[in-house]
Amino acid sequence: MTLTGEDSAVGTDPLEPPLSAPLRRDLGWTQVQRMSQSASHREDPVLRSIRATAEIRRGTRMTKVLSAAQVAGHLGGWLPYGFCYRSCDIAHLRDPRDLGQLRTDGAVDDDVAYALRWRAVDPVDYEVPAGPAQPGLAVLPTHDRVGAMVIGTGFTFSTDDLIPEFITAGFADLPMPANAQIIAYVPGGEEVVLYTYQPEQHGWLRLAGPRWRPVLDNLPGASPDREYVPCTAPGSSKLVGRINDKEYEAVADPPEEFRVRALTRAARYPVSTLSRRAEQAMWRNVPCWVLQRDASWARLRLIRPDADALVATGARCYERGVYESWAPMGELSDHHISDIPYEL
Repeated sequence: MTLTGEDSAVGTDPLEPPLSAPLRRDLGWTQVQRMSQSASHREDPVLRSIRATAEIRRGTRMTKVLSAAQVAGHLGGWLPYGFCYRSCDIAHLRDPRDLGQLRTDGAVDDDVAYALRWRAVDPVDYEVPAGPAQPGLAVLPTHDRVGAMVIGTGFTFSTDDLIPEFITAGFADLPMPANAQIIAYVPGGEEVVLYTYQPEQHGWLRLAGPRWRPVLDNLPGASPDREYVPCTAPGSSKLVGRINDKEYEAVADPPEEFRVRALTRAARYPVSTLSRRAEQAMWRNVPCWVLQRDASWARLRLIRPDADALVATGARCYERGVYESWAPMGELSDHHISDIPYEL
C-alpha cells in the first residue's frame, strides 16, 4: 500500500482508488501511522480525511482473512460478513504470518493463511467500524471481545502499516457474488486460488491441483479430491431483481452484470432492479438480523453491538465484532423482511 502526496496515482484501478494522505514536512508517514493507532485521534480531521480516501466502489475487490475452520464454513454456505478489507490495501501482505494478524478469530497460524475474496456489489453494503454507524464497538471491554481491539479510527491495529478496515453494513450477511474466490497464502508469499464460486450451481469449483493437496488437507471436513463442493447451508440473505413486474432471484457479477439466477445460459436475462433481501427483528429492544429460525427459536446477530445490547441479549462474540444469540420466536417484535435496494 502506498500513501500518495502531491503525486497522482497514475495507472491505478479506478475501482480501487488508493489510500492517500497530504504528507508534508510536519506530517510524515510515522506520525500518520501513530495517529491511526490512537483512540485520541478518532475525530482528528486530518486522519478522517485520509480515511475517507479509502473508497469502495461497485466492483472493488474485498478480502476477509479466514481460519481453516472458517473456510470450511464458507464451503458449506456461509456468506461474506463482518470485518474485511479492500484487497488493494493489503496486497503487500502475502506472508502467512503477516496476514494472520488480520484474522477475526483471535488466532494466528504461521504456515498457511486463507482468505475469501469477492467484488463489492455496492458501497451501501459496507461501513467503517467507527463513528455513528458503530459507536459501541471501540468501547467494548476486553472480556467481551474476540480478536484485535477496534481502535475507532477506521484503521486496523498494526505496528507498521496503515490499513483501513471495513465491516459489512450492520454485520449483515452479503449474498455471494459470482466468481468469488477462496485463496491460500503459503510460506514465501505465493497466492493459490483454491476454489471459485459458481452462483447458478450454488457451489464451489476446486481450482487447486495435486501440488496443493497439503493445503486442502488442512480444511476440516473438506475432501481434497472433490472437484465441486455444493453449499449445504441456506444463506440468510439473497439478491432479488425484477424484469418488468416479475421478481426473480438474482446473481451479481460486479461491476457490470446483474442477472436472473438460472441454470441455462439463455435464461440469464439482465434484471432492471436489484435488492438485498434479509430478515430483521427486534429482541429486547435490540435490532438484529435473523440468520435462521424454526417454529420455536431464532438465531440472531446484533446489528449494532454495544455494552447495553450485550447485557440485554446475552449475545456471545463468535469472531471480531460479530455477536450472536438464540431467542424464542415468541419474544421477537417487528419481525419483517427487509429489502436494501441498489441503484443500477
